[in-house]
Amino acid sequence: MTLTLANIGRRTVLALALASPLALPLPAPAVEAANEPTAQVHYRSVEIDGIEIAYREAGDPSRPTVLLLHGFPTSSHMFRNLIPELAGRYHVIAPDYPGFGASAMPQADQFDYSFANIARLMTGLLDHKGIGRYAVYLMDYGAPVGFRMFAADPERVTGFIIQNGNAYAEGLLEFWDPIRAYWADPSPENGDVLRGFLTLDVTKWQFTNGTRDPESISPDNFWHVQYLLDRPGNQEIQLALFLDYATNVPEYPKWQALFREFQPPALLMWGKGDHIFPEAGAHPYKRDLKDLEFHILDTGHFALEEDGPLIAARMRGFLDRIYR
Repeated sequence: MTLTLANIGRRTVLALALASPLALPLPAPAVEAANEPTAQVHYRSVEIDGIEIAYREAGDPSRPTVLLLHGFPTSSHMFRNLIPELAGRYHVIAPDYPGFGASAMPQADQFDYSFANIARLMTGLLDHKGIGRYAVYLMDYGAPVGFRMFAADPERVTGFIIQNGNAYAEGLLEFWDPIRAYWADPSPENGDVLRGFLTLDVTKWQFTNGTRDPESISPDNFWHVQYLLDRPGNQEIQLALFLDYATNVPEYPKWQALFREFQPPALLMWGKGDHIFPEAGAHPYKRDLKDLEFHILDTGHFALEEDGPLIAARMRGFLDRIYR
């Protein structure tokens, strides 16, 4: 069975595939201008533990650092517009994970594609750059990467910006059923079902579903992401990470306990139209984080594509507060 928009999952399928593109867009929210000079973005790479890690970097390294951790199936490309909005005031670094973006892509049988290993490499990048404390933007796969980094050294994290990134069981609903089946039985047959998530139709759906105006989402997102997914061997990498995502779920209670103990300030901005990480995963953060700015946005999974200026403005306000 090949997974497509037509068979992602029973009742969910209709919600996924038939989400109306006719919904009228809401008035654009008023946002403050950055009022900062545009910082030059640099595209760099460095070898960390034998793996070439590509990253985008901008801003003065002497200023506080903001680490941007991307989701599946994109790369630091998802932050292309956000980085200049922050770099006038902050040092910004956005890496690509192994197998994503411009980073090295060793084959799945030659490298440990696990969230624990990716978190270790991202910490290695920060160490190489001489970055001590940092605030971190977590989205999708960026959440288990960043929360693992937080768990390894909680006092290093000055604050979280959480955008459709899960740390609670309430956030894993029906969409995850085929992935859960693979966790229970990682057979070739169950893996082949998940290859349907790696098709162009589903890539387009991830960017447009749940948005106010699907026609405002640049198709450049689809083409560059699909090119990366279609590289020989990349599907096996993605299947390895689908399987390893199961290791994150037992960590959720540990992360939650650390939230309660260390109380990092957090800004949550969550696209309510996201069927992968639905709004149900956003509200539990209120249980554990006392200093939480909580915003539900009328957009989808990749909220930066539709609400980038709003997110940038709120991030600047949040970062200015925690670093004042």
